[in-house]
This record gives sequence, structure tokens and C-alpha cells, in this order.
Amino acid sequence: MIEPVKPPKSLMSAAGRAIGDFSMIREGDRVLLGVSGGKDSLSLLHVLIALQKKAPVRFELAAATVDPQSPDFDPSPLKNTMAELGIPYFYESQPIVKQAEKSMQGDSFCAFCSRMRRGILYRAARENGYNVLALAQHLDDAAETFLMSAFFGGKLRTMQAHYLNDKGDIRVIRPFIYARERQTAAFAKSAELPVIPENCPACFGVPTERMHMKTLLAQLEKDNSKVFSSILTALKPLLGAGVPG
Repeated sequence: MIEPVKPPKSLMSAAGRAIGDFSMIREGDRVLLGVSGGKDSLSLLHVLIALQKKAPVRFELAAATVDPQSPDFDPSPLKNTMAELGIPYFYESQPIVKQAEKSMQGDSFCAFCSRMRRGILYRAARENGYNVLALAQHLDDAAETFLMSAFFGGKLRTMQAHYLNDKGDIRVIRPFIYARERQTAAFAKSAELPVIPENCPACFGVPTERMHMKTLLAQLEKDNSKVFSSILTALKPLLGAGVPG
């Protein structure tokens, strides 16, 4: 067993405010965190461990990883990390890459992989009795999604902070929805978290719409340091639109 790393106050505060604002974690919840091994999910793991010790509500915490069996991405070292932290852990390996080659129709690989991973995480939660699925997307992700939806889909939509899945049996939460990507990157680096590089050529080999949005937002922030604060204010009604009672 090893001791989890204490996250910085700024990251804890951002997560705590989001959890409170959107009623993400409730008494007796059993929370399953989707862990890819990237900086965001590993940072959220340590934040949730810290919150579990000090939060006024009691909740259980476990983690799950979906291994898509890509030759360029091996998340198996996470097994040792979770064992050392004493976190209940579920490792789901499925040939998503091969399935995409056979079944993907008119969609991007990233979108297909995302849907498949989410379905596997739902199944892992159901089979093991977890009623909440935690995901590590942050404010940068929400802003990029909003711009892509507006620019390319003609809709004002983004990631929701807290919602009920289609079957109505699992609540999905995003505790980092107020946090910035630079915060998770700084924490992962300073704490020397065992980040696993995600090097899928299908996702990162060519520029994507999301990367274009990231570049645009970075340029806007250079000219206006408060741009993400303004975006968060604009997004709040959308973030909370699906909060279950």
C-alpha cells in the first residue's frame, strides 16, 4: 500500500464546488471512476480519494479501465497502481480497434471508441453495483465541445456536469467541470503521477476539430485572460440541464 498524493487546494476547491453545485455525490453513493491512465483521470482519482476522507457525505470509490487493445496504448500498468493505492479496480479489455475496423460506419474512430468505452463502463458499474460513473473531463473539454457543437452542428450543447444515463440506472458526473486542463497537468507533473501516454494514431495522427478548437481558445486566452471565466458563466445553464433530482 502507498499513500495517495495530496492534491493542491485549487484543484480540490474546483472539484468541491462543482460537486456541491450540481449535487454530484450523495450519501451512500458507490462511485466508479473511469481511469484511462491520463493526467486528468489520475488527478481526479487522487482528488476523490482526498474528498472521501473529508467530505460530509459517505461514499465508496472504485476505478475501471477499458483497454481497447491498441498496439500503441497499454494501460495494464494501472493494475499495480490501483493495487498499491488499495482501490477496488476493474480492468476491461476488449478489441475495440478491431471492432471499429469492422463495424464503424460514417463516424470517426474517436467517436466510435468513446461510445464503446462508455458502454463498457456502464456494464462494469452495473455488474459490480456502482450507481455513479465519474469521468474526468474538465472546463477546457466542455468549452471545446461547446464550440464544436455551435460551429459544426448549429446547436448550443456541451458536456453536462451531472446527468442520468438513457437507461436511468446510472448517474454520470464530471467533478472537474470547473477545473482547467493546466491544473491537472501541473498536478500530474509535480506529483509525478504514473501517467500512461495515449498514443492512438487514429486520434492523434492528424489534426482534429477538437484540436482546432483548443488552438483557437488558447489564442483567445492570450488576448483575454478571463475568456474561460466568461465561457463558464455562459455554459452554466447547459452544464446543469440534466441534473437528476
